[in-house]
Amino acid sequence: MAFELAASGPFCSHLLADMGAEVIKIERPGTGDTIRDWDTAVRGLSSGYVWLNRNKRSVAVDVKAAEGREIVTRLARGADVFLENFAPGVAGRLGLGYEALSAENPRLVYCSISGFGQDGPYRDRKAFDLIIQGEAGLIATTGYPEKPAKVGPPVADLAAGHYAAMGIVLALFQRERTGRGQQVDIAMFESVLSWLGYFPHHYWHRGEEPQRVGMRHHFMTPYGPFQARDGVYVNLAVVSPRDWQVFCERVIERPDLLADPRYQTAESRRTHRVELEGAVEAAFVQRDSGEWLERLEAVELPYGEVRGMARILAHPQVEARRMIREVDSPVGRIPVIGSPLHLSDSPGRYDRIPALGEDTEAVLGEVGYSDVEIARLRAAGVVGTASGLGREGRGSS
Repeated sequence: MAFELAASGPFCSHLLADMGAEVIKIERPGTGDTIRDWDTAVRGLSSGYVWLNRNKRSVAVDVKAAEGREIVTRLARGADVFLENFAPGVAGRLGLGYEALSAENPRLVYCSISGFGQDGPYRDRKAFDLIIQGEAGLIATTGYPEKPAKVGPPVADLAAGHYAAMGIVLALFQRERTGRGQQVDIAMFESVLSWLGYFPHHYWHRGEEPQRVGMRHHFMTPYGPFQARDGVYVNLAVVSPRDWQVFCERVIERPDLLADPRYQTAESRRTHRVELEGAVEAAFVQRDSGEWLERLEAVELPYGEVRGMARILAHPQVEARRMIREVDSPVGRIPVIGSPLHLSDSPGRYDRIPALGEDTEAVLGEVGYSDVEIARLRAAGVVGTASGLGREGRGSS
C-alpha cells in the first residue's frame, strides 16, 4: 500500500504496479494527491497524475481522524509493503510509522522516501526535485559556462523512486529467507549523489570542480550534437582511438588532425576541446544533416538525431516495441508511455488510472468493513468515495 503524494513515492509504486503489484493508494478525501492539481493537460486530468498512477486502486481516507488511521493500520496488517514519502516523522506522529506498523505486521516491508533521509542534520529540510538537483551537484554540472541549468525531467524524484523500488524488492527477497520485514530508508539527495559518477573522482584525485559544458561530454570529445548546414543537430560519440581515426579520416575528412599533438589522446583532446570542437563545428556546417547521418552510419560510429516531442512519439523504435499503450481513466481511454520492462514470461500490465476514492468501498469491504460502517464513515467525512465525474468519479468519453 502507498501513503504517497507528488512524484518520488508515486513513481516507486508505479514501477511496482507495472510489475504486477496490487497498489492501494491512500489519498486525502476531496483533494487527493497534490499532483492531481498541477495541471489539466489530459482532458482535465493532471498529466503528472496520469503518468504516475495507472494500475493503482485509490482509497480516500482522512488519516488525521482516528478512524481513518485505524483503516490504514488494518490495511497494513495484511500488506506486504507500506510505502510513504512524507517528511520524516510525519507518518510516525500519525501512528503510522515503522515501529507502529511493524508491531502489527512483523513481515511488513516499510519504505520511506524523503529529501535527505530519516536522520542527519538536513533531515527536516523540505525538499523537491529542483532543490535536490542543486544540493547534490546536478546543477553544478549542467548548462553552459555562463549559466547553469536544471535537468528537464524530475530526476531526483525518479532516482529515489528507482532505488526505493529496488530496495523493496530486495527486502521482500530477504524476507523469504528470514520471515521478517524491515525498513527501507531512501533519500533523494543520496540517490542523486550516487549518480555523480566520475566527478567526485576528478575532485579527489585532481582537485577539479566540474565545468558546465552545454551539450558536450565533460571528458570525451568530439561527443555531442553538432549543427549541420541545414540547422539540424547531429548527435555523435567518439569514445575510442579507432573511433577518432575513423571520424577524422572518413567522416569529416580531416586526417591532419590525427597528427596534431594536441589531439593524440582522449585527455589531450579534452584539454584542447575549444580548438578541436571549433574545427568539428566548422566541418559540420559544410554539409546537411542527412549526409552526416549517412557517413556516420557507413563507418558504424555511434550517432543519433536530436528529436522534438512529435518525432520522439513517432519514433520507429517506439512503434516496433509497442511503447505507447492505452489505458482507461475517468475521462475515457488515453495514451500512456508503456513500461520499459520487457520480461519474456511476465507481460506488462496496463490497467486503469483511478478516480479519487474510486476503490474506497471495495477495499474497505475486503478488510471487513460492512456497508453500514462504510456509510457511517463516509457521513463523518472519514472516507470519500467516487461519486460522479471529476475528482471523485469516473466518467465516460
